[in-house]
Amino acid sequence: MRVEQAHPVVLREIGKALTNPPDAILISAYLQHFNSVSAIAGLTKARGVPVVLGGPMFNLSEVAEEWRKIPGVSAVVGAEVDRDLPDLVEAICRPTDPLAFPGVMLPDGRRSAAARPLRNLDQTPMADFTDFPWDRYPGRIVPMMTGRGCQWDKCLFCSDVISVSGRTFRTRSVENVLLEMQEQSRRHETTNFLFLDLKLNSWPDMIRGIAKGVGRIVQGAEWIGTVHVDQRPDNGLARPDLEAAAAGGMRRISFGLESGSQRLLDEMQKGSSVERNSAFTRDAHAAGLSIRCTMFKGYPGETAADMEATARFLEDHARWLDRVRFNTFTVHTGTPIWSALTQKAAGSGGLSIARSDHRRARVDCRTTEAHTRAYRRAKARALEIVYQINSRQLRDTARQFDGLM
Repeated sequence: MRVEQAHPVVLREIGKALTNPPDAILISAYLQHFNSVSAIAGLTKARGVPVVLGGPMFNLSEVAEEWRKIPGVSAVVGAEVDRDLPDLVEAICRPTDPLAFPGVMLPDGRRSAAARPLRNLDQTPMADFTDFPWDRYPGRIVPMMTGRGCQWDKCLFCSDVISVSGRTFRTRSVENVLLEMQEQSRRHETTNFLFLDLKLNSWPDMIRGIAKGVGRIVQGAEWIGTVHVDQRPDNGLARPDLEAAAAGGMRRISFGLESGSQRLLDEMQKGSSVERNSAFTRDAHAAGLSIRCTMFKGYPGETAADMEATARFLEDHARWLDRVRFNTFTVHTGTPIWSALTQKAAGSGGLSIARSDHRRARVDCRTTEAHTRAYRRAKARALEIVYQINSRQLRDTARQFDGLM
């Protein structure tokens, strides 16, 4: 696929960096970057420069097993190395023994013990973006995380909660997050922030704390984040919470709608309801927030009736939604739905495995329902509504964040 090809600009810049070879090159990669990593490792191998490869899914042994075979890669790391990275790189460059660090796999297949989730996030170092080419971007938006993992941790399809940093929910203190916002704003002369948390309301007091406190330390701060519209009595997303968030600088809020069918939401153990998603959408829009949602088609067992319910939800709420990302469902390695499929427990759901692809941590599947006329008609209707929503202009207040997340 074109999006997975090595980009010539990346290779050109790596070539420039190798004219005065560094001690090592560190790569943080998503699984669509295999060809890019292979090309970079090929360049560095010729210069004798070690490559340390990390990424969110390399804690899965079957995934790391595929990537450690790339010629020129010195180590594949599936661990949160916030505090250990300098020592780990030194161990690879010396070389001493990188297997003294957890979550490391070497090119010959040897590996250390699995890394445990990192605790006490207030003690992790602050991200350093001083070498980032800010001048090449129209606006300066600093990425941040207030916590790792997800408080719900039950969705059958979710690969985020089995990733390196997504395992178990952990949070920073509100004060620690606010101090970083203050410092990043000072360093990079910006007031814009993007929160990368799986859900910013896992601990409801976090989203409340940011909204209440950021104005006193970063004047004019604006920020966006993703939430889970779950069914807890207090999930931090009541109408007053959303109004306070907007007043405190929040400009866009994203959530996983997934489907407009309650039956399907229950099947996937999403922990949300169509009714609550509806109320949240109306309340967030009324509070002044731009709303973005993600969803997918082709979940195991999805019927034409389920897709019709999704189309109806989109139609009924189109006036309040600014953007919709409608994906084709993917089964990711290590997720509960993957386990069920590989054990043939979900065969009755109309989904069968066509091919396992450990390089990309997914399996390619075939569905039967998706080929029926009724399903195709309902899907076409849903996609037409998505197109209409995505063709509209964003709210002015959120326009600087267009294209993110």
